[in-house]
Amino acid sequence: MDGGRLWETLHSLAEIGATPAGGVARVALTDEDQAGRNQFVSWALELCCTVHIDQMGNVFARREGTDPLRAPVVVGSHLDSQPTGGKYDGAYGVMVGLEVLRVLHDHDVSTAAPIEVVSWTNEEGARFPPAMIGSGVYAGAFSLDEGLAAPGVDGTTLGAELARIGYDGPEPCGQPDGAGRRPIGHYIEPHIEQGPILEAAGATLGTVTGVQGIRWYDVTIEGQSAHAGSTPMEIRSDAMVSAALLVCEVDVIARRRAPEARATVGTLETGTGSRNTVAGSVELTIDLRHPDAAELASMHDELLAFAAGERFADGPGGGAAGLPPRPAVSQIWYSPPIVFDPVVVDAVRAGAAAAGFEPVDITSGAGHDACYVSQAAPTGMLFIPCADGLSHNEAESILPEHATAGTQATLNAVLALAG
Repeated sequence: MDGGRLWETLHSLAEIGATPAGGVARVALTDEDQAGRNQFVSWALELCCTVHIDQMGNVFARREGTDPLRAPVVVGSHLDSQPTGGKYDGAYGVMVGLEVLRVLHDHDVSTAAPIEVVSWTNEEGARFPPAMIGSGVYAGAFSLDEGLAAPGVDGTTLGAELARIGYDGPEPCGQPDGAGRRPIGHYIEPHIEQGPILEAAGATLGTVTGVQGIRWYDVTIEGQSAHAGSTPMEIRSDAMVSAALLVCEVDVIARRRAPEARATVGTLETGTGSRNTVAGSVELTIDLRHPDAAELASMHDELLAFAAGERFADGPGGGAAGLPPRPAVSQIWYSPPIVFDPVVVDAVRAGAAAAGFEPVDITSGAGHDACYVSQAAPTGMLFIPCADGLSHNEAESILPEHATAGTQATLNAVLALAG
């Protein structure tokens, strides 16, 4: 493969939605996301690929194989970003797939199985939570109606915005029984690690054996607004105190299970208030993660038990002891721990070795479209390092030689799986 061409393509794509701080803002189904999709489609058409768009806006670029009975080997990821995201999260996997197509085209290589490159819709979930809706509908984790009706944080819906940017495709996206779903023979998702493990180990490539489980929660706390100076502490119903107690407990829940567990309060918003007003309401989000399903379930149970415990009071006023109001915790998403297909994992591992590298086995700490795809097809992933493990940040950075190595390993694996 051509490492220089890959690097140039990655940075050409990064000009779409570029931010002054060096990142990208291609939030799902915005005009910038539309432009990124259009560029990918244009590059694929230059290679005489056919382009297929399903009802969820997932985009597939297909290069035919010689055996019409073989399901395709698919490489891909996503092109949408966080509001202030990096150049490589998601985009690297799609551009690796494009480089695979370019190499096969340049050298007129025929494969038995078709090769496809996919860009999944709304992987990030920043505008239309939860994350990974496009691949989730494909795999049957969500219905098509649920996917299209996903509400945006800006008052839009996913389906309406798909139509607005012209990516509400005609092809079926998939049902729980697989009826109408585009077949995938094997799926490989190259990605930046988004963590520090490979860099700390001095490793160039990681063979991803699975993904840790994830649970997302929305929390609402309803107290009572009151004057900060004239309201005695013992009769307050302070929603901010409840939030502070919950945030600290979330941190403790993960630290009890170090080093594997993760727990994050990512957003916290207060209702109408001011500097000299007791907070009447707070909303926050919680993200719990663990590679073991039983441990993640235990973290879930501890969170709910704490919220139901004696540190809080029911209803405003706080009772005689002036306890803060009880949080209402609602789980909105669960992605169970994933173990990837051994055939694809071995192909990725062998592809890395054939490229001259000894990959490190690694469990992904982040969720990816591969999680849902693994429910419908044999799936694996490959990681390359990112500087300081930093991602979801405009300062996200990778090395050209790592990008090249990951692409060569992917190409090797694709050729092995496709015949």
